Amino acid sequence: MKRIFTIFLLFLTSGFVKGQDTEVAPKDTTYWLKEISGGLNLNQASFSGNWKGGGVNSIAFNVYLLGRANYAKDKWSWDNTLDLLYGVVKNDGEDGRKANDRIYLDSKIGYKIAPKWNIYFGLNFLSQFAPGYDFSTEPRTLISKWANPAYLTTGIGAEYKPNDEFVLRLSPFAPRFTFVTDTNLYLAVPENYGVEIGETVRQEWLAFNLLAEWNKKFTDRFSLLMRYQMYANLETLAFDTIDHRLDLGFVAKVTEAINVSLTSLTIYDIDQDEKVQFSQGLAIGLAFKRGNFPEKK
Repeated sequence: MKRIFTIFLLFLTSGFVKGQDTEVAPKDTTYWLKEISGGLNLNQASFSGNWKGGGVNSIAFNVYLLGRANYAKDKWSWDNTLDLLYGVVKNDGEDGRKANDRIYLDSKIGYKIAPKWNIYFGLNFLSQFAPGYDFSTEPRTLISKWANPAYLTTGIGAEYKPNDEFVLRLSPFAPRFTFVTDTNLYLAVPENYGVEIGETVRQEWLAFNLLAEWNKKFTDRFSLLMRYQMYANLETLAFDTIDHRLDLGFVAKVTEAINVSLTSLTIYDIDQDEKVQFSQGLAIGLAFKRGNFPEKK
């Protein structure tokens, strides 16, 4: 009986020690900050046949998904961003048309050389989901689609990152590859997005790239995402050949499941058009967010 009691006591002691070890030194999962958010926005308008104020019956929807996964341990960091957006509007008497269409992927590995400075290597991909058309012609004319165009930009340089909200990347060596896989697209788009006619890819090796991103959470109900990119081919450098892209997104949460969003996109790329391109959208809809990024109170 004494032997059984001794074995039982040893068993309890062993379990207590294991419990203490588990409590004192839990598995470390704090190196990652992750967040995913998304939503579905719907807009609808209808008018009676005798409505004197004028108007067009319409319905529109917009879906978006934004994900971030950032790793940091010692002097190493690995930041990843996924930004997807797609929307369609259907006016009475017209075919459905795209209102928004964006695929943005960004991945960057950094090594800290000073408290707020890293050296880094990054990859950035831009394209779209669905075909785009010029509706000013009859019939409509295809002018873009998946991977037509698509941009893959690499970069080696220095990164300024004072906090988790703001980042500035300066890359003096940023090769970019522009893809146009449809070799007949130039018939509708003579510039062919800068790709030589008959080819499917344009390679730009000597180039400078700048990216500035501000992802600000003012409160747990209001946030702003501002992303500016500049790309300059050093071999053809001139004021009008520098590419600019500015993405803006405001999100205000009405409740935990409903938000209001305002987005805009401004592009200047002489290989697409000689003028500045601009799009804007305002929507209200369902939304979700999950993750362990710190919230503002």
